[in-house]
Amino acid sequence: MKYVYELEMKARDYECDIQGIVNNANYQHYLEYTRHEFLLSTGAPSFSEFHDQGIDTVVARITMSFKTPLRGGDVFVSKLALKREGIKYVFYQDIYRKADDKLCLRGVVEVVCIVNGKLVEPTMFDPIFAPYL
Repeated sequence: MKYVYELEMKARDYECDIQGIVNNANYQHYLEYTRHEFLLSTGAPSFSEFHDQGIDTVVARITMSFKTPLRGGDVFVSKLALKREGIKYVFYQDIYRKADDKLCLRGVVEVVCIVNGKLVEPTMFDPIFAPYL
């Protein structure tokens, strides 16, 4: 996979469950934060600025495959690849533990675009994402 963006983060103790591993729901936060930071890294407006223009991107489907658990204090790298498929953008997002480069999570996030409440082709994102496809 050809990743186009990477973001380093650290798992926090309060994100862990009673087993001492990061609770599964927190991985969605990691993936979303990575997508938001990726968008900002392109020089594009933020998701909230797009929202103010009536443009919203929403997750239509997400698949997460858990491979190796993260624990509190683990530093990890969230990596992102991107593809356009018809009316949606598909983000391939993987999380690797930095200490040993072990794959912790493999995620696929399908995102669609809604303008003023209507599902539309995401053409406003095409010039932004073109260099990364």
